[in-house]
Amino acid sequence: MTEKEKGELVHFIKAALAEDVGDGDHTSLSTIPVEKRGIAQLIIKESGTVAGIEEALTVLEQVDKGLQVEVFMTDGQSVRVGDVVMCVEGCIHSILLAERLLLNIMQRMSGIATATRRIVDALAGTQTRVLDTRKTTPLLRFLEKKAVRLGGGVNHRFGLYDMILIKDNHVDYAGGIGEAIEKANHYRETLDKPIAIEIEVRNLEEVKKVLEVGKIERIMLDNFKPAQIREAVAWIGGRFVTEASGGITEENVREYAETGVDYISIGALTHSVKSLDMSLKAKIVSCNS
Repeated sequence: MTEKEKGELVHFIKAALAEDVGDGDHTSLSTIPVEKRGIAQLIIKESGTVAGIEEALTVLEQVDKGLQVEVFMTDGQSVRVGDVVMCVEGCIHSILLAERLLLNIMQRMSGIATATRRIVDALAGTQTRVLDTRKTTPLLRFLEKKAVRLGGGVNHRFGLYDMILIKDNHVDYAGGIGEAIEKANHYRETLDKPIAIEIEVRNLEEVKKVLEVGKIERIMLDNFKPAQIREAVAWIGGRFVTEASGGITEENVREYAETGVDYISIGALTHSVKSLDMSLKAKIVSCNS
């Protein structure tokens, strides 16, 4: 984790804790002495790929630097029911304060990593790699895209600033494929950083038009059937990176990969994934232990 990434994470954690705690954890304050210490184990309740351990450790650090943590797993590792990811010891109030945010992060990230790993496994033996999209939870994109990487996937653009992606609406508003590409290239020349251009096409006729114009790096084949993708990939002939998108699921992803397309983007990796089940179970010990 870079310093910038750590700063972004800490900012998020502080805001999330403030949202949750308000003027105090009145349940813990009313039922447990503040000096009470305990041990908690993070236990996996569903097989999958674990992710978010680094973030969980940062949550614990922000809540209470006095908490002692022993970690038994690594991010991206396969886990099974009953596996213990980490053990936390210290002030029970601190453990309970960190519990929900820690679990929310890890369950979400692990669910994404697990779904991504299944897709990666389905693509084994092909040249195709799976991409995420911008269909992420607002302000959680940095965590969700990291989870995709931990599952073996590849990140597409992070936001609107790191790639020019000309989609159907851009084409229509610009007046056509040729006009949109020309305008994008003219704009690119004004930037002081390298930036790739990708264009979305809706049919084989649009593929032909893009090939006539050129001046892009990647072609997205949107809502194409596998047979159409195979034909388009043959036409493109390796001149541009190819990406398939739309209507692709875990059940049919292999069929799409066998067309020879370079990338497959799947928004469902982040917008509708199921969180991985896990829990933090505490065992109380005496203050002098």
